[in-house]
Amino acid sequence: MYIVNLLLPDFSLILLGTVLYRISNWESAFWTGAEKLVYFLLFPALLFYSTARTPLSFDTSGKMLAVGMCALSGAIILTWLGKPWIKAAPMDYESGMQTSYRFNSYMALALAARLGGEQATGMMAMLIGFGVPLCNLAAVHALAHKSGGLFKELARNPLLIATACGLLYSLCGLPMPEVAGAVLSRLGNAALALGLLLVGAGLRLSGIHQAKGLSAYFLMIKLMAVPAMAWLLGQWAGLAPAQLQIVVLFCALPTASSAYILAARMGGNGPLVAVLISVGTMLSALTLPFWLWMLQH
Repeated sequence: MYIVNLLLPDFSLILLGTVLYRISNWESAFWTGAEKLVYFLLFPALLFYSTARTPLSFDTSGKMLAVGMCALSGAIILTWLGKPWIKAAPMDYESGMQTSYRFNSYMALALAARLGGEQATGMMAMLIGFGVPLCNLAAVHALAHKSGGLFKELARNPLLIATACGLLYSLCGLPMPEVAGAVLSRLGNAALALGLLLVGAGLRLSGIHQAKGLSAYFLMIKLMAVPAMAWLLGQWAGLAPAQLQIVVLFCALPTASSAYILAARMGGNGPLVAVLISVGTMLSALTLPFWLWMLQH
């Protein structure tokens, strides 16, 4: 019952987003504008607020970060190992690779907030801050095999900027002014709700029959292999229960909705990626409870 109560509110918002997209007469410009609002303002505010108020100690959080990044790196390696063995049309495999290791940041912070409040949210924000550049580098490399303009793009990424500024603020030991904290908190709450609605609005299932073997391989890596690596590495590293729970949950999340945008922008198979995102999000309603149950036993 605890697991249901933890996950049901967030998946209810995703379902509500799907319903709103289907029954409303809101044009695509509305959803595009909402995505930009969340990506460039609301979500960076949440990341900054979460990291700025989290006391940083790499003696205690360093192992957790190492476990999370090692698990993501393991997923990247698995995608390359499978390439010679899985038949796929040109750019299909390269487009789908990113869905095996990128993660849905909206769901990450929403679940962390319900799981452990501000402390869990801060730990999850740190994992996101370190995971975004690693996953973006791997995804762009797979699609382009070159790094031209990549570092400039990363330097302008609002999620990275917000996390870096929050970490620096925390390291400086600066107090959070009450008014600024209230504003950032309200922006962050809006980011979680609207972000989950947008996840639901972006679900696409047309073309699900395409590249079944390819899809199964990527989904198995993302939803089962990556959290399994995090769980094993976390046990080996002796992580505290709260840190182990956060890092496994981080690795068990479905892939990022923005993976579709990257694939489409770089000449990949956008519709295939949209299907992988959608199927992975729905399957995570089954796999996330499994991993939460594993962490309780």
